[in-house]
Amino acid sequence: MDRYKGKTAIIIGGTSGMGLATAKMLLDGGARVLVTGLSKPGLDSAKKELGNDAIVVSSDARSLKDLDALASKVKSEFDTIDLLFVNAGFSIKAPIESITEANYDEMFNLNAKGPLFAVQKLLPLINRGGSIVLTTSIANVKGMPGQAAYGAAKAALRSFARTLAAELVSREIRVNAVTPGPIDTPIIDKVFTGEGEAAQIRAKMIDMVPMKRWGKSEEIAKAVLFLAFDATFTTGAELPVDGGWSQF
Repeated sequence: MDRYKGKTAIIIGGTSGMGLATAKMLLDGGARVLVTGLSKPGLDSAKKELGNDAIVVSSDARSLKDLDALASKVKSEFDTIDLLFVNAGFSIKAPIESITEANYDEMFNLNAKGPLFAVQKLLPLINRGGSIVLTTSIANVKGMPGQAAYGAAKAALRSFARTLAAELVSREIRVNAVTPGPIDTPIIDKVFTGEGEAAQIRAKMIDMVPMKRWGKSEEIAKAVLFLAFDATFTTGAELPVDGGWSQF
């Protein structure tokens, strides 16, 4: 299948879950893909799953120094790119009584500051007519207990999508956001670490989601690629992929 033949894509946060699924679809379509991650097990696993057709790079999405290095790597490997998918993100559950300054900074560094500077550093390499997709969260529109800092950081990222879209429209670069609801990815087990907690959360979410199931990483990947390559008259938008949870 050559749907994406000749295209080049960068996925920041592409070694597992939604980013990895998107990388696989792009590779299957003939694109050249570079993904980033931080943990060695994740990097090793992605190399094994994606094979020699993908470039897997260790890079801290919070670090401006690493983002500079990443831009240099991308320049040397691809010269220019057609898609920048900024997907790295993480949630630390913290009720208001237990939020610390370190927790707050971590949420904003990873979910807001890092993505903004990723766009800034890689923007010179994005082709005219290219696309940027940012991963937000339904926590940016729903009040979710224990997710104050995370939700606020993702709301900031949603705002960035609008502003960047306005700034880049003259360059014919579209900027959109994909907004996942409950997606069954490995991050669930990292966030909810108590005994049986992840299973309880999964069951609870099924009751809350109108479609009565969790989403799949592949469903996010399809939405990302739609925004990236098919939604050619769409910019500044947010596409919820959440089983209807944020809509009714």
